[in-house]
Amino acid sequence: MNTPPFNQYASEDGMTAKVIVAGSINMDCVASVQSIPRPGETVSGNDLNYYPGGKGANQAVAAARLGAQTSMIACLGNDGFGNTLTEFLTAQNIDLTAVKTLDDTPTGTAFITVAADAENAITVIAGANAAVTKEQVQSAQISANDVLVAQNEIPPQTTQSFFEKGKEKGALTIYNPAPAIEIPEEILDLTDILIVNETELDFYFAAFKDADSTALKAEDKARALQKRSDQTVIVTRGSKGAMAITNEGVLTIEGLAVTAVDTTGAGDCFVGALASRLAAGEELSQAMRFANHAASIAVQNHGAGVGMPTTEQLASAPKMQARP
Repeated sequence: MNTPPFNQYASEDGMTAKVIVAGSINMDCVASVQSIPRPGETVSGNDLNYYPGGKGANQAVAAARLGAQTSMIACLGNDGFGNTLTEFLTAQNIDLTAVKTLDDTPTGTAFITVAADAENAITVIAGANAAVTKEQVQSAQISANDVLVAQNEIPPQTTQSFFEKGKEKGALTIYNPAPAIEIPEEILDLTDILIVNETELDFYFAAFKDADSTALKAEDKARALQKRSDQTVIVTRGSKGAMAITNEGVLTIEGLAVTAVDTTGAGDCFVGALASRLAAGEELSQAMRFANHAASIAVQNHGAGVGMPTTEQLASAPKMQARP
């Protein structure tokens, strides 16, 4: 199958396009336990750690560590968590010019419980993330051929405005609508690459098609979400890999056999890694294989933002076999 030539998004002057992420920045408070508690159950934790996180920050860190010129549009609180996160993101060479610090709103926080089998349960307090405005994204510096990335931890109306400006400028838009919430369908119209996991795929199929997806294959559900013939829908499938549905067919990327210790940032790593390679002019098939490899390394590290791999780590990683 021929895959879409997304290398058209490399800039005409030969300079690599930027990755611009509009999204959340959180402090992740991670408790390690033997098993995730059921409703009403109390369990003893093994330890508690604090990690930089938030889907927006995770994806920006992944893109930056893998070589992309990366910037963020976001909000932080004027507090200890905000200061720590600013230092961390600056150290990743992420441009924070468009990140606002708010005096009257706390930094976003996530409480994450990670079980011994690497599964997790997450509670997110939006805080300053809910204050990212349409005016903020409209004032951002976006150029033709930049790669814009957004998720669902800032207001959907802000994401829509971000993509509207991006399409006016000729940018590529990547939308990872997670966590799964009600969103304006207009955002999908503005999306070039939609990235969902299997749970999110079922949610949005039911929301927009008002139909039971039980008897349908993932490919059929993904194709039903396509808003334009030139739009790509990528379904990430955890240890089973990923698939991309395009107007030309289906591209399947096999999962890699690894021992996971923390799956918290795997999806974010995939998104950021994919954006980094598309910004560098790589075609979709190669970019997806790279992103799948990066995510397989990320799940072997603890923490979301801090667990994102670098190009050096990917290059030195032992060759991994496809999962049976």
